[in-house]
Amino acid sequence: MCVSLDGCVTTTDGWPAQLADPNFSPETYGFREFQQTLDAVLMGRTTFEPALGAERWPWPDLDVFVLGSQRREGTPEHVVVDSDPKQLLEKIRAANRGGDVHLVGGPKTVETFRALDALDELGLIVLPLLIGDGMRLTPGLNPDAKFTLVGERALPNGLLEVLYAPA
Repeated sequence: MCVSLDGCVTTTDGWPAQLADPNFSPETYGFREFQQTLDAVLMGRTTFEPALGAERWPWPDLDVFVLGSQRREGTPEHVVVDSDPKQLLEKIRAANRGGDVHLVGGPKTVETFRALDALDELGLIVLPLLIGDGMRLTPGLNPDAKFTLVGERALPNGLLEVLYAPA
């Protein structure tokens, strides 16, 4: 998940924070390399819906799971949509081939699966910019959530990736 220096994970119009960086590219942020290590992605409806209008499907070789109350028109057949997080987690585990699942969703979705003890790590890419009024990372997280730093690395253009595990 990308986060600005002031703690925003989206722009003021709801787009992912990294899109506010004029130098953004999936390669620079390490997304393409990271996706090659995955079996699946999991997200909420708000994160998923913009992908339906994308020029290129963002997850071409991955299983896609969406926490949402309804299947939106245009959703590819292979995408699994469920409104119950516990049932969706069971479907993810049943489909898993041993690889990682990337939780792409926003703070509410992250907190939903953390509360189910289904969050192994929380990775953040800290962007060297200020957004101001976007969605914040922390309002949706329970303040009792404790994390331990697992690793960090510098990325090009002043980006920093930090990785945390639930304590």
